[in-house]
Amino acid sequence: MIFPANLSLETLNNMGKGTMTDFLDIRFTHIGDDFLEATMPVNSKTKQPLGLLHGGANVVLAETLGSVAATMTVDQREQYCVGLEINANHLKSVKSGIVKGITKPIHLGKKTQVWEIKIFNEDDELSCISRITIAVIERK
Repeated sequence: MIFPANLSLETLNNMGKGTMTDFLDIRFTHIGDDFLEATMPVNSKTKQPLGLLHGGANVVLAETLGSVAATMTVDQREQYCVGLEINANHLKSVKSGIVKGITKPIHLGKKTQVWEIKIFNEDDELSCISRITIAVIERK
């Protein structure tokens, strides 16, 4: 297991209170041995003018998952994690419902981490795939 044994969904969901995560109604839904999962509704807050899920909303979900997952793997008294680079390929449009994102680590290094994020529609079809590189920074 890469996350602390006492990590709870309540803790993760409370971290985002009053932030973009809260505004977009992103909710952490599952902590696995090597993955973290969250959902986001496809609604007026997350759609673009054509009525489709906005690509930027996908990236917010992806960055939220990758950044939070990375943060949970370090000693937060000694280090913190920030995004260095993120990319996303939007593979299938989504018009309604809820999307689910799942992140898994690709590389957990001392100074950098790389996480893959897959986002699925309600039919479990892959709608977006993203990768984020995280900088692990020592606290001063």
